[in-house]
Amino acid sequence: MTSSSAISSLKADPAASSIHRSLEVYYGNAEHDAALDAFYAGFVRPGDLVFDIGAHVGERVGSFRRLGARVVALEPQPLCGRALREIYAGDEDVVIVEAACGAEEGTVEFYVNSANPTVSTASKDFVGAADGAGGWEGQVWDTKIEVPTVTLDRVIQQYGTPAFTKIDVEGYEDSVLAGLSGPLPALSFEFTTIERVVALRCLDRAAALGFGRFNASLGDSFAFEFDEWVRPETMAAHLEALPHEANSGDVYCLP
Repeated sequence: MTSSSAISSLKADPAASSIHRSLEVYYGNAEHDAALDAFYAGFVRPGDLVFDIGAHVGERVGSFRRLGARVVALEPQPLCGRALREIYAGDEDVVIVEAACGAEEGTVEFYVNSANPTVSTASKDFVGAADGAGGWEGQVWDTKIEVPTVTLDRVIQQYGTPAFTKIDVEGYEDSVLAGLSGPLPALSFEFTTIERVVALRCLDRAAALGFGRFNASLGDSFAFEFDEWVRPETMAAHLEALPHEANSGDVYCLP
């Protein structure tokens, strides 16, 4: 489970200043944690294996662990990787893989937003889409690093088939799904209104993988948009009709 002393130490470390806001937002808010856990309890049960693709500082990792799951967390950013290692040090049910997840194994250029690492990305198109977009003013991807990549197929081969997979990689979600060749019990992928085309490609890929029921949750609402699970064409129309101000959310996929 999480180490409160490690979180406090990271918050006090000037070298970790770029993730201080994330640590403040995602750790220590009992009401937020309860809502998160109640939402994910519909997908995650004790003893399940869960993949967190794009783990950032581990907010979702914490929820999956509170629900009793074993977690494989993928995160390519060195500072976030350090935070994950320290926060979950000694927890044998958390495996941290410091890599991006993509369509093939190798390396990829990764665009770091030093002031707001939560929107760092391996997608050059995402950076371009944010340029001049409403709500994205002031966001600067000021550093490029090269990071290793693995495929979802490889992670499954190494660790087993997950009961649930969460994908949140800022416009690189379609590349993650391109590295998956078989069905899974459940997954989610993030979407943004500045790159709806990526979400539509993800929907197509999910349908090709055997997913047939979809729902969506906007932002951190922890609530579904639809009372009943819908077909991919209904979800596609919903995503296309969302106002720009909706900004982001997650699509959930079931067979």
